[in-house]
This record gives sequence, C-alpha cells and structure tokens, in this order.
Amino acid sequence: MARDAWLDHLAQVPLFAHCDRKQLQQVAAATIEVTVEPGKVLLREGEGGHECFIILSGTATVSRGGEVITTLGAGEVLGELAPLTGGPRNATATAETAMDLLVIGEREFSGLLEEVPGFAVRVLRNLAQRMIEREEADGR
Repeated sequence: MARDAWLDHLAQVPLFAHCDRKQLQQVAAATIEVTVEPGKVLLREGEGGHECFIILSGTATVSRGGEVITTLGAGEVLGELAPLTGGPRNATATAETAMDLLVIGEREFSGLLEEVPGFAVRVLRNLAQRMIEREEADGR
C-alpha cells in the first residue's frame, strides 16, 4: 500500500482518528500489519504478552476461563493491558474470521502513549468501556 494510502487507512481506525498527519506517521512507524487465518490464537489467558493488536478487519472471540465474553471487530483493540502492566494476559483471543491486524510491541506502545497526544486517553476510554460492558454482561 502506498504511504499516503496507508496513512489514510490508519486515520480510519477509531483509536487514531484524532491524529494529525505527523502523528499518523509515528503510528505507522510503530506498527506492523499482519494477516491471520480463522482459528489463530492471538493471545492466550495466563501467558505473558508484550504486544497489542488493533483490528483492521475481521473478528475475534475473546474468552476467559473457557467462556466467550465478547466478540471484537474492526477498530477495536486486543491485548493492551499486557504492554501497560507487564503482566499475563487476562483472556484468550482467537480469530473467528480472517483478520488484518496492526501489531504494536511493548516499547513502541509506550512510545505512542508518550508521544502521540490523545492516544493514552483513547486507550483508557477503550479499557473503561470494556470494563463497563463486562460488568453489565455479568449482571452487576
């Protein structure tokens, strides 16, 4: 994909929609795009993790203790807690369909949090929203 088209593509991801062109270039430099097939385990509950995934296309099921808790799709983030905490994964995520993903390593993730205005706030909002949805699903 041509550089300008790639930056336009990144701008469509809700997590980066607030970014200007320079910030999108920082994001592009920090990410790797990968494609995975259905059934691929992206992260496994209890295992260490040093990267997070941003879904460009496709869906993944997220389970905890063997029970599916949600399905995530385009624009959503998987695994952002591990790079923040350095702890083990709290859920398993498996590609339900073929997926295109952006992968951000722990060091790059930290750099984006520090260097891209608004990125940290978006990550926190995303986490808070998922916590609210989980509590509602648990009937709390």
